[in-house]
Amino acid sequence: MENFVIDYWQLRLESLRERLVKNNFQVAIVPSAAEAADYILVKLLPELMPTSVAYGGSMTLASTGILDKIAALDGIKLIPLKAPGLSDEAQMELKRQSLLVDLYLTGTNAVTEDGCLVNLDRVGNRIGALTFGPKRVLVIVGRNKIVPDLDSAIYRIKDYAAPANAMRLKCKTPCAKTAECADCNSPGRICNTWTITEKSYPKGRVTVILVNDELGL
Repeated sequence: MENFVIDYWQLRLESLRERLVKNNFQVAIVPSAAEAADYILVKLLPELMPTSVAYGGSMTLASTGILDKIAALDGIKLIPLKAPGLSDEAQMELKRQSLLVDLYLTGTNAVTEDGCLVNLDRVGNRIGALTFGPKRVLVIVGRNKIVPDLDSAIYRIKDYAAPANAMRLKCKTPCAKTAECADCNSPGRICNTWTITEKSYPKGRVTVILVNDELGL
């Protein structure tokens, strides 16, 4: 990619960092998903020394490869998002356990230019952890998730991210067939609960890694 494109986004990310810091988030900027993984391994884990880690479903998070690296570390229990052969009730229990960990990893559906995280969930485990429970939360954000304001965030999520995720997950919803939100009542609906995280509370509980690359949906 041309350097001027990277430079353009670097300036945008630095401006966003300032606003996120004012909103009590801890913030780092890295050039790639691989560098995000390095930041977690070299900086964040030694600082926090977690004994338990969990995560939410996130293509952005998966692109870093960090979960396999954490799973290989001694002294850290990684709670899986899913486990083969478990009943639905047991799978839900894993999600409940993930709310009590030292560190929770996730992505975000959108981040506004004034420094707010905007998310829409099906079950609520991801946004539940972001809001309350885990001692610390890490959110990895590709530059493609940046939007001007809350209305733009809602539009981006309902018009693009949700239908695309419904297709990826093979949900039986109208948007998976039409690529347009129908505000449906389908049992497979993945758009159930919104959260707008205006500030990190307590201060510094949520760390945001801004990545100068396009990651996830």
